[in-house]
Amino acid sequence: MSPSKSWIVIIAVIVALVGIRLSIGQGMGKVYVEQVDTVVEVEAVAKTKDHDGSPAQTVKWTQFNGVEPNKYYAAQATNPAQTVVTLSWPRTFGLWLGAFFTLAIFSFMYRDNPGYRLAEAVIIGVSAAYWMVIGFWDVVVPKLFGGIAHGFVIANVLPTLPAPPTEQVIAMWFALGLGGILLMRLSSKGAWISMWSLAFIIGVTAGLKIVSHVESDLIAQSVATFKPLISPQAGATGVIELGPTVWASLANILIVVGVLCCLTYFFFSVEHKGVVGRAARVGIWYLMITFGAAFGFTVMGRVALLAARVEFLFDDWLWLIDPAGKRVVEVAAAAGSFLFQ
Repeated sequence: MSPSKSWIVIIAVIVALVGIRLSIGQGMGKVYVEQVDTVVEVEAVAKTKDHDGSPAQTVKWTQFNGVEPNKYYAAQATNPAQTVVTLSWPRTFGLWLGAFFTLAIFSFMYRDNPGYRLAEAVIIGVSAAYWMVIGFWDVVVPKLFGGIAHGFVIANVLPTLPAPPTEQVIAMWFALGLGGILLMRLSSKGAWISMWSLAFIIGVTAGLKIVSHVESDLIAQSVATFKPLISPQAGATGVIELGPTVWASLANILIVVGVLCCLTYFFFSVEHKGVVGRAARVGIWYLMITFGAAFGFTVMGRVALLAARVEFLFDDWLWLIDPAGKRVVEVAAAAGSFLFQ
């Protein structure tokens, strides 16, 4: 069978199974929300040179919180005409989109295909746009605009934004100037001007990262290797307990021995023979165990992600399982009545 015909058969089978599941029991793939009216009292803004002040006011809005299907069924049983807990079509559509893109990504296990490439492009594009919006509203608006145009921001966007100190205002004007210079990269003749901003950004970032990495990686890990070989462990009554003391002391000894042996393995000025060679071989064992544990941890993380997506498909989308008890779904009985009616 040709690949194109194989894909037609696979898609047809999936569509048929989803169609059958939609007609069984309570259906599948629905998201319900509860309407909650929120009222917040906004305090008055003091009068400043950038803002003429504003009185206290009441802000009201309606919020829709996701709820379990059981809550919707209970509300419908109590009052079929209620509109507090309802089906959310936008979130339901998003749920089905998530299921589609999950299956499209999984389809790469068969072979590269247009569905996988579409899902890959959409995920990358949406992620980039999402982080751009987050950066704009969490950094640019409160910090940059809040520093150079504080009155406008609190009057139109963030009424509770505190007044920035003078140092922040100066820093934000400087940052705005660097950003403007960085845009010269778009000019064919003035692209060299943007190098000044790039040099400043890279230099400051490198300086900050070096300090943080030296403190967190070099110094902290070096201090962590200076362990007492004997580590007495006192119990609740203050008396030294033998068992915990032995295990804590053994752990400290293994750490100290491992550090010394690993350093010996990477010490190439002395030939690895005799005591040095045996210490180096012990260091190799330590390194292999560490690399194996790190690799196993990575694999476990990926397997956890896979399990989460499979649970999403079978729980949130297909409603075939219900580990959290979010709904009452008798799939087996409904399927039996559907097949043998």
